[in-house]
Amino acid sequence: MRVLFITSEVDPYAKSGGLADVTQALPRALNRNGVDARVIMPLYSCVDRQRFNLKLLYQASCVQMGGKEEWFSVYHTSEPNGTVTYFIEYNNYFGRAGLYNGVDFRDYPDNAQRFAFFCRAALQTAKDLGFRPDVVHAHDWMTGFVPYYLKKERDPFFENARSVFTIHNLGFGHQGVFSPDIMAYCRLDHADFVPECFEALGQVNLMKMAINTADKITTVSPTYAREILTPEYGCGLEKYLQARADDLSGILNGIDIQNWTPNEGRHLTMPYGVENYRDGKAANKNQLQRDWGLNVNPNVPIFGWVNRLSTQKGLDIMMGAVEKAMGNMDCQFVMHSSGEKWAENTLKEWSVKYPGKIGVKLGFYKNEIAHQIKAGGDFYLMPSLYEPCGLNQMYSQAFGTLPVVRETGGLADSVDSYNEHYGVGTGFKFKDPTQDALYNTVGWAVSTYYDRPHHMDNMIRQSMSKDSSWGNASHKYIGLYDKAVSAAARVLAW
Repeated sequence: MRVLFITSEVDPYAKSGGLADVTQALPRALNRNGVDARVIMPLYSCVDRQRFNLKLLYQASCVQMGGKEEWFSVYHTSEPNGTVTYFIEYNNYFGRAGLYNGVDFRDYPDNAQRFAFFCRAALQTAKDLGFRPDVVHAHDWMTGFVPYYLKKERDPFFENARSVFTIHNLGFGHQGVFSPDIMAYCRLDHADFVPECFEALGQVNLMKMAINTADKITTVSPTYAREILTPEYGCGLEKYLQARADDLSGILNGIDIQNWTPNEGRHLTMPYGVENYRDGKAANKNQLQRDWGLNVNPNVPIFGWVNRLSTQKGLDIMMGAVEKAMGNMDCQFVMHSSGEKWAENTLKEWSVKYPGKIGVKLGFYKNEIAHQIKAGGDFYLMPSLYEPCGLNQMYSQAFGTLPVVRETGGLADSVDSYNEHYGVGTGFKFKDPTQDALYNTVGWAVSTYYDRPHHMDNMIRQSMSKDSSWGNASHKYIGLYDKAVSAAARVLAW
């Protein structure tokens, strides 16, 4: 089986979110299982060529874009496990400060052209390499052009290839919506500017285009796959997803257990495992309280938050519930985040208003801080309004820190809610997206911590023993690829 991943970001080369984690870990896991999985991404200016030992593969290749030739170079590197990543160098598009936006956080106005070029260049690179894939696996709107190009152009080189498209986030701001003016350069056929393909309210919608043209569609958890068939979560595309329901599947992401394990201890005061978690978490908790200006007390539960301060992450309900909990419960909070300015200002005010009960470190995500919070905390907050998969709840469980989550998407699939009767579970779940629901669930966690320590012990051990590795997910992807290859190619019928 030969699989070509075409993606806009891969960790550790360039990352803006969870997409980069998946496109790093899944190809690795596939290669361990005998699949020849290779990855192609843009060569952004942020990629450290020396650190990652990038080597020039060839100097000049060309694709036609809107009646003009665009010439590019290709670099490559190999990981110790054998995974090969190719990089498309074209500085006019990728030699910029950010992946998708500039220092002002505004999206680049030519993003459609940038990623249309990248998709065509990636396919051309496969041809230049003579790498004839069985499956071309594209990810999110940035590579939504891929299944369309494969279907429309019928290149004999890709005659037997099937396209798989993964939706990592279907939200309104993540669909890739652009003016029809992009069509000529991006080589989109005006005959396909119809609702059954990529037209949406007079605009070009790249997510919609991929949904309508890919052979198979996946998303990153079984529950999210069901949710996006509904108006509440489908964000205007539910009708087209319903039409493709037989080709839609949800596969829960895994986590990189080499990087996210308390046994490794690279960022921790004391590494630990299931057998000595009490000593390990106690040492890390003590250090966390000291570093974050909390009252040093081993017997007070700590709730962590390492997430964007955004509406999607349940910001509004989190802010109300946390302040109420600080006033009424004997617990502490550590919060490492950035986002909405009003929320940042409020967190700063809380650190003065509630000294010793809350620690705040604003700013961009830092990996070492995330590890320390998960190792030293007792609970982890994820009250998301929607969450296609989520990784932090799985990272937390690996560290024996029990997540408090809203029952949606991957949070529903990856957390087993506490059962008081049997004293088992891997976290605490609630349904209603309200401050009261979160506050009451925080109270449930706090009461369990103080009143049922033997249940806490059971849950921590159950969480840390859970297999959330990419091994399980990779086997499901292989099964999906087999189905895609053995099935007839999708026929465009409009």
